[in-house]
Amino acid sequence: MNKADQNFNEEFKPIAPPDAYHTDGDWQDKVLYVLAQLGEGTAPDVAAKLTEYEPDEAPQALHRHAEQVLMGLYEKGLIKGAEQYGEVSYNLSKITQPNTGGTDPDLL
Repeated sequence: MNKADQNFNEEFKPIAPPDAYHTDGDWQDKVLYVLAQLGEGTAPDVAAKLTEYEPDEAPQALHRHAEQVLMGLYEKGLIKGAEQYGEVSYNLSKITQPNTGGTDPDLL
C-alpha cells in the first residue's frame, strides 16, 4: 500500500465512540461519546451535554468544538445527519430497531 492510500485510510477510517468519557481525551472522542449517549442531536444539543462533563469550559467553546467535530465527520461521510428546522441533527447510524425480515429462502 502506498503512502497516499495509507493517508486516505487513516483519514476515512470508521469511527468508534469511546466506551467512557475521558477528560484528557481529544475533542473528537469527547463529542462522539456524548453523541452516542444522546443517540441523536444537533451541535447545541451535544454542547449542552458536554457541559456536564466539562463544567470549567466556556459554553461557547464547547459549542465550537461540537460543531467543528460533527460537521467535519459529517462532511467525510463518517456520521449521518438530517437537516431539521435549519439545523443538522447528527447520529452514529446505530441500528435501533431489529430487522423484521426473515432469512427463509422459500420466502425470498
